[in-house]
Amino acid sequence: MAAKTSKRKKAAGKKAADKMTVSEKPLSNKPVSQGLADRKIYFVTGNINKLEEIKKILSDFDLEQIDLDLPELQGEPEDIAMEKARIACERTGKTVFVDDTCLVFEAWNGLPGPYVKHFLDKLGVPGLYKMLEPYDNKRAYAQATIGYCAPGKEPLAFIGRVDGSIVPPAGESGFRFDKIFKPDGHDRRFSEMTMEEKNEISHRRRSAEAFKEWLEGNRKDND
Repeated sequence: MAAKTSKRKKAAGKKAADKMTVSEKPLSNKPVSQGLADRKIYFVTGNINKLEEIKKILSDFDLEQIDLDLPELQGEPEDIAMEKARIACERTGKTVFVDDTCLVFEAWNGLPGPYVKHFLDKLGVPGLYKMLEPYDNKRAYAQATIGYCAPGKEPLAFIGRVDGSIVPPAGESGFRFDKIFKPDGHDRRFSEMTMEEKNEISHRRRSAEAFKEWLEGNRKDND
């Protein structure tokens, strides 16, 4: 997935980038230099499982966790992630990234999207499934968005997406909506997979791999 820039400084071809898949070249023709050589990168999260998963993918980088309380924002997933990264960067003065997850129902035209946590808090997993039950269209996708920002730079976003369908709740492992999400090409929900199996195909892995490839390209440019 190509890096996406903040609306505070729109990049050309943003609409085209929205439709790109993670398999496409993640670097633009003019890579954005962020001064990555030998720089520590801080992952803003309080979720230990996220931290361990990201650490495995970004094992070649000097990564450290920051547990920082960030505001709940509204908007498109990539804009939310970039704004959170910008706020975290301003508060800490460090090169940081954040990870935001959303679940999108095709029948709901983008919802619950980045607000899935609030839907689950109010309805629970069974309640969320029941709200979609009257619709024939059960298509959905899970998306992870990494927002990244270095001091003095505009934030970027890296998106990973897994298409699938919504099915009746089952399974015990993973995050809450894992119990109703079955990825395409698999006969089990995320919640019925081992963590290792899920991590190999997950939306978070795809966003992190795109982020890693961008980091590696920009680190070479600055070495």
